[in-house]
Amino acid sequence: MREKGHYSVQAVVKALELLEALAGDVESPTIPLLASKLSLSRNKTFRLLATLEEKGLVERNGDSGTFQLGVQAFEMAQHILKSASLLKMAQPVMEELARKLDEAVYITVMSNDEVLFLDMVDCLQQVKAVDMVGKRFPFFTNAAGKVIKSLSSPDLLTRGRRRRDIPDPEALERELQEIRKRGVAVDFNGLGDGLCAVAVAIRDYAGKVVCSLTVLAPAFRMIQDRLEREVIPCMLEGAETLSSKFGYSRAYA
Repeated sequence: MREKGHYSVQAVVKALELLEALAGDVESPTIPLLASKLSLSRNKTFRLLATLEEKGLVERNGDSGTFQLGVQAFEMAQHILKSASLLKMAQPVMEELARKLDEAVYITVMSNDEVLFLDMVDCLQQVKAVDMVGKRFPFFTNAAGKVIKSLSSPDLLTRGRRRRDIPDPEALERELQEIRKRGVAVDFNGLGDGLCAVAVAIRDYAGKVVCSLTVLAPAFRMIQDRLEREVIPCMLEGAETLSSKFGYSRAYA
C-alpha cells in the first residue's frame, strides 16, 4: 500500500493551496504574505501566481500589488455547484426509473462534443452492463450524445458535419432529425458489444437541454416489444418529471 500523497505533484499542491489562501480570510494577500503563509520562496510564489493569473484563476491589483481570485475561478465554482444541484434533483427520478425498469440509469452531460457519464443508480440484476461513471464518448457514438445533440441549435450540427471522425455525416443528421421528432434515442452496441442504451433529454425553463437520462442494459433484455411498451414510455415520463423540476413546461416550449 502506497502512502497517501505518493503521487502528488508539489507544484500542483502548492497552486491549490494558493487558491485556498486567496479564497480564505487572508487580508491584503501580497506575494511576501502568501509566500510566508505557504512556506514558499517569493520567487516560487510569484511564478505560481503568474501561472494562475494566465489561466484567469487569479487577478492582480496593479496599484496595491495584492492578489484575488479571478473570474475563471468563480466560473469553475459555478459549474461545480450546478453539477451538484443537477445530481441532487436527478437522483429521485433516477432511482424511480431504476426501480421500475430494474436497469442501470445514468445522468449524462455534453462536454466539448463528448458525452460524460456523470452519475448512476444501479439495478438489482445479476447480469449488468459495465459501469460507465466518469467515462467519456464522442456524441455520435451513443444514444445519450445523439439525443442531446438532436435538440441543440442547428449550428452545432453544422460543425459536427465537418468532423472527419464521423463515418457518415448525412446519415447521422437524418438520425438526429428522427430523434428530435420522437424525443428519444436508442442504440445497440454504441457503447460496447451487446449493450443497448435508451436516452431522453432534460430541458430547463428556457427549453435548453441541460443533460440526458440514459438507461443502459444488456441488449438481450431490451427486445423491441419491451422497448416500445415499457422502457421508452418510462424514460419519457422520467424526462418530463425531471425537466419540470428545472422549470420546463411544454406550454412555453
